[in-house]
Amino acid sequence: MNFLTILPMAVVMVAGTQLVAAVFLASGDRPRRASLGFLTGAAIVVVVGTTLAWLVFRVIKGAAGGGGRSPVETAIDWVVLGLLVVLAVVVFVRRHSSGEPKWMGRLQHAGFGYALRLGLLLFVVMPSDDLTMVTVGASAARHGLSWWHLVPFMLLTLLLLALPLLALLLLGDRADRALPRMRDWADRHSWIISEAVVVFFLALTVVDLLR
Repeated sequence: MNFLTILPMAVVMVAGTQLVAAVFLASGDRPRRASLGFLTGAAIVVVVGTTLAWLVFRVIKGAAGGGGRSPVETAIDWVVLGLLVVLAVVVFVRRHSSGEPKWMGRLQHAGFGYALRLGLLLFVVMPSDDLTMVTVGASAARHGLSWWHLVPFMLLTLLLLALPLLALLLLGDRADRALPRMRDWADRHSWIISEAVVVFFLALTVVDLLR
């Protein structure tokens, strides 16, 4: 396993409500400030959450010591497998949660501070995000990957979240048509890609267990 293996999990981090919120902010009264605030809040949670998970499982693995495949590594694989199964169920159950929550109407007038708090809260309270960060951190630690292997995952997560802002900056007036389409697609179909990524990662974990 390397950083390329865990990279697709970034899609699971932003799929659905997170990307829809980013689109609303990018189409609001203060799109640049609001989007930057949202990205800042998300970055704090993603970096801290993934790093903590990596540190915890790295310490657990280090405490076991020994060479070759240890029982602790097998236990971590089972933990990751369990997390992925739960994550797959969460993504599947939430597939019908289409539609815009009432609170998203307030995002049209959000500033930097409000968007920052939203980014922090949204990525903390979403079970799919919590499960994804723990899964990525645990998998990286289990395979002895250094912390920097997590950086591409973090950067891709933020890049995907920044797509609405980038569309606004690059497309100008045409973004008025592109952003609603992006929002509708994320709201209705992103769960399918998320599920495919989770199944792919789950298959890799099963292969580890069978070795």
